[in-house]
Amino acid sequence: MPSPATPCPGVPGPPRRSRDDACPGALRLHTADDGALARIRLPGGLLTSRQAHCLASIAEDLGNGELELTSRGNVQVRGLPGDCGRQLADRLRPVGLLPSDTHERVRNVVVSPLTGLDGRGRADVGGWVRELDALLCADPGAAALSGRFLFAVDDGRGDAAALGADVTIIATPGGGAELRTGAGGPRLRVAAEDAARAAVAAAEAFLHAAAESGTRAWRVRDLPHRGAGPGAGETGESGGRGGPGKSGGSGERTGPPSASPASSGDPAPHALDEALLGRHLSRAGVAWTPAGQPPPGQGPREGDGPAAGPAPGLIGAPGPGERCALSVSAPLGRYTAAQWRLLAETAARSGDAEIRTTPWRGVVVPGLSRDAGPAALRRLAGAGLVTAPGSPWYAIGSCAGRPGCAKSLADVRADAARAVGTGPAERAAVPGGPAAAPATAGTAGVPAPPAGASGRPDDASGPPAGAAASGDGTAAPLPVYWSGCERRCGRPGDGGAWIDVLATGDGAYRVAVNGALPGGRTAPRPVRVPPGRTAAAIAAARAASTAGTGPPAHATGAADGTSAAPGGADGAAGPRGEDRPQRHRHPGPPDGTGGPDGTTRARTP
Repeated sequence: MPSPATPCPGVPGPPRRSRDDACPGALRLHTADDGALARIRLPGGLLTSRQAHCLASIAEDLGNGELELTSRGNVQVRGLPGDCGRQLADRLRPVGLLPSDTHERVRNVVVSPLTGLDGRGRADVGGWVRELDALLCADPGAAALSGRFLFAVDDGRGDAAALGADVTIIATPGGGAELRTGAGGPRLRVAAEDAARAAVAAAEAFLHAAAESGTRAWRVRDLPHRGAGPGAGETGESGGRGGPGKSGGSGERTGPPSASPASSGDPAPHALDEALLGRHLSRAGVAWTPAGQPPPGQGPREGDGPAAGPAPGLIGAPGPGERCALSVSAPLGRYTAAQWRLLAETAARSGDAEIRTTPWRGVVVPGLSRDAGPAALRRLAGAGLVTAPGSPWYAIGSCAGRPGCAKSLADVRADAARAVGTGPAERAAVPGGPAAAPATAGTAGVPAPPAGASGRPDDASGPPAGAAASGDGTAAPLPVYWSGCERRCGRPGDGGAWIDVLATGDGAYRVAVNGALPGGRTAPRPVRVPPGRTAAAIAAARAASTAGTGPPAHATGAADGTSAAPGGADGAAGPRGEDRPQRHRHPGPPDGTGGPDGTTRARTP
């Protein structure tokens, strides 16, 4: 059961935890209905081919033969024996996947996954990630961070900065860096060579503020506000209006620390303010200056990043070079050991002997020659991986669901697979794309993509209907996430709007758009539908969100006051959805997303 989170005395809103968080790790296993679960942290998603082979062997020898990627780019192994902790650690240490027993759960670092590959960032920040990880492991005090505390390293394109991290460092024009804490916190400029040290100093400032507040805060958003009056804590990073544990998904931001709440209408300044942050930076020998808040519409902003991550396919390097990278994913973020080995072999044989996992549950293989790229992509497609935006599995996610999670109200993975495989709306949403084969029984609810559904080296179809084009012209479909209960474990973070498909416990699903739509468009009304009509309801929600219209056409009233989805098998056509896994019966979802302390609630009419 999750621990109670009670308000601090005199400060409404921020929770006071009764215990430390229980996020699983490589040494602290979590017991689920399908066996023990281990989460191996991969700072920045960086893996050598040797490390990737090690993970595949662990999944086969100790687990259920699959590897799950999380919404922070970490790897989970399920179906483990409850007593395999020492054996697991003995396998991880020799390949560098367990550099610190005391810090293994705090190594949560996401990064712009295409940094240094496509020429679109302001700097190659991969070195920042490695330095940050080394500094964290070398700092005894950093071990006190919770397993949910998140660092983000952004190369200036705004993708990692949009993920709602506690500490973010962003490459800035001119070769510098900007340090951010939480949403709406102070922004400080530091030198690029000090970026990693600044991030660790900011984490130490958080621990200081948490100790002073007496809240045992796990994340920056849990800290109380200074000078909070009546109603304080009901807005800001904790997720929008309505109190803690609820979110409107708007990514609402406050003004600079010097702004007066009374005059600006912004919430009171956070306990982690510029003065405290500056003291810790100075103590670490990091020179800094205030950056202030950027003008509206300028710079990467929380909540506006691409929600689906790099589109699958070939990624060309800038200039006349002969190198490229491959971007792929797996249905619902679940990779078989054989698929994982193929990725590792592709990287070793044709690339830089490195793979990168992404917070969108994808994998990037860098360093291939342009001649080798298309053939390698076809091999990965033949193994059942998603290699083009035209795949009906692109941008579809789900929690664990039944039977792995005792709290789930439905087998969401099987229902998602049926919607992808049988929904005519999904097939119609892929211009020129192949029809998906019906889901088959006996595949744990997640059949491999049908042959030919992906694997074209180039996406000739263009953005699918109802999908927005990202800054680089690739398709950026509105993600779809299936959840078995209100916790919505592993749901998309703060990087934009997404379609929430929530099991209601009566054999139905509630389909709603969560988060703020670009351009201030009005989200369609939620609908409640049986599993067989989810494909049409999702397609209608996407189409309505893209067009900026109100409720889906022909919606009718349902018993709970929401709308019923349009009936019939020929529901409105629209794009596909996106996906993320979920937590399994521990107090607080994996990677700190979803759950009673941060769940994004579906919108109500």
